[in-house]
Amino acid sequence: MSRRLPDTLSELEKLLIRHEGLKNTVYRCPAGRLTVGVGRNLEDNGITDEEALILLRNDIRRCELALDAALGYWRMLSPPRQRVLISMCFQLGLKGLLGFKRMLAALEDGEYAQAARELLDSKMARQIPLRAKELARLLELGV
Repeated sequence: MSRRLPDTLSELEKLLIRHEGLKNTVYRCPAGRLTVGVGRNLEDNGITDEEALILLRNDIRRCELALDAALGYWRMLSPPRQRVLISMCFQLGLKGLLGFKRMLAALEDGEYAQAARELLDSKMARQIPLRAKELARLLELGV
């Protein structure tokens, strides 16, 4: 084990990590199955709802930290407008979200109806119109 793992690992966990390895990205195991973590066979076992929610919460936190670094004003927006930015960062990545320059400028200026129009006038809105309409409504109304 080359990385620093918690001291609280059981002897069984240590053994399995030594034998299986610990990989944070998806890979193919010797049997050709998509695998992640400590030998988790994703094809046969998948993940539980609880595990999916842990991943989701970690991804949300990553988006919040990215938004903190990139958009100093975003925490001053109403919670629904903050959720729009997190949702878009989650879906598009920070770089993709930052491509919405006119929408973000309108949002920062408090021009919420304009921000909503800018969102609706995008490739994203053409690709996923129902989601875009919901997000635009949240931007405009803020509730």
